[in-house]
Amino acid sequence: ISLHSWRRQIGYVSQESAMLSGSIRDNLTYGLEQEFSEDELWKVAKLAYAETFIRELPKGLDTEVGERGMKLSGGQRQRISIARAFLRDPKILMLDEATASLDSQSEGVVQQALSNLMEGRTTFVIAHRLSTIVHADKIIFIEHGRITGMGTHGELVANHELYRSFVEHQLT
Repeated sequence: ISLHSWRRQIGYVSQESAMLSGSIRDNLTYGLEQEFSEDELWKVAKLAYAETFIRELPKGLDTEVGERGMKLSGGQRQRISIARAFLRDPKILMLDEATASLDSQSEGVVQQALSNLMEGRTTFVIAHRLSTIVHADKIIFIEHGRITGMGTHGELVANHELYRSFVEHQLT
């Protein structure tokens, strides 16, 4: 497998959504080789819970977002990033603190969009917020660069003192 082919199978959504100066359309299709129809762009916008706010913008998909997307909120930038990942249609998805910099209202919407995106994919979630990972098939708990626990949420609550402490502080 060529490195290029391998990389095309991976989607990445980070804490800081990379946005270019340009339109929403430009940001959705950035780095992708094929052309996409209007219908395809609106479909991924809907899956990422971005359709409503994009339709409310003056030029829809052709609205300029400003340098680094400064004309959009953090939640809107995240949903554009998620829609871009939907267009890539990766087999492997990496979410790196994808909701860490959002307010609680935006986090809820972005979390729904991420749930849509994770469906049917192998997903690696890097997170400090436990609400992001409690439903994972396997959680790996790392302390000071070492794995100290591995299992489901329930297993770690029952068997890992520090994880249980995190749960008590974050989820109650």
